[in-house]
Amino acid sequence: MNKTILITGASSGIGKASAQFFSAKGWNVIATMRSPEKETELINSPNILVTPLEVTQQQSIQEAIGKGIERFGKIDALLNNAGYGTSGIFEAMSDKTIRDQFDVNVFGVMNVTRAILPHFREQQSGVIANITSGVGKIPFPLVSVYVASKYAIEGFSESLAYELDSQNIKVKIIEPGYTETNFQQRAFSDSEPTVNPAHYTDFLNETNALFNSLGSENIASAQQVAETIFNAITDGTQQLRYIAGPDIVSMIEARDNKTEQDYVEFLRGMFAPNGFGNRK
Repeated sequence: MNKTILITGASSGIGKASAQFFSAKGWNVIATMRSPEKETELINSPNILVTPLEVTQQQSIQEAIGKGIERFGKIDALLNNAGYGTSGIFEAMSDKTIRDQFDVNVFGVMNVTRAILPHFREQQSGVIANITSGVGKIPFPLVSVYVASKYAIEGFSESLAYELDSQNIKVKIIEPGYTETNFQQRAFSDSEPTVNPAHYTDFLNETNALFNSLGSENIASAQQVAETIFNAITDGTQQLRYIAGPDIVSMIEARDNKTEQDYVEFLRGMFAPNGFGNRK
């Protein structure tokens, strides 16, 4: 029997590329999304079931899992990919913006994971792959709430991995860098309009100029990230973290090899080149 994976957030980007990649490798795919009626490509593959799933709604999650098991017999892997980013000066963000970010990126992952665990536990096998981000290890300014949500999933996933070893269930963390998807554009366009205090003007101008100057030669494609996800889920090892994107390799190596304070000063030099952090 072919193996089956359930993927959240499969309507675009890494989620959709992963659905296509696993399908091409002979896997059955439960491609879930909030608006499956808009999907026009995945529905044409006989081994892909496109079905609704809203990660903040328990009934929706249970129904998607039930439909997947009914169609393919069992589920062997879960890819928690659904999520979004919000950006801006933290001080200007509303309470709703912050809570909505955590509802999807953190509690949504927990909701789907908890719902699939009885199935994995019963069969004493399963792999859970959680998409975090390079910023889950390398925090950037202007995305503090998004960074916090990814740090939360990093910690949750590692703790859960030790817990689920007892049930022969593996947990994998995928850390993509900047990726060729519409994620970044959506992060800025979907963010709540805010009025920033004037004191941040110089910092915003310099930081935005830095982001705009970053080259695109090392950006990974969604297909390349999907390949990393496939390798993580199928390699049969106890490896926990997988870097998906050449642009963050050197920065993660710097984090691993520098002292904590040296690394903080390294990032501070990037984001505060004019010494904002040294003002009295």
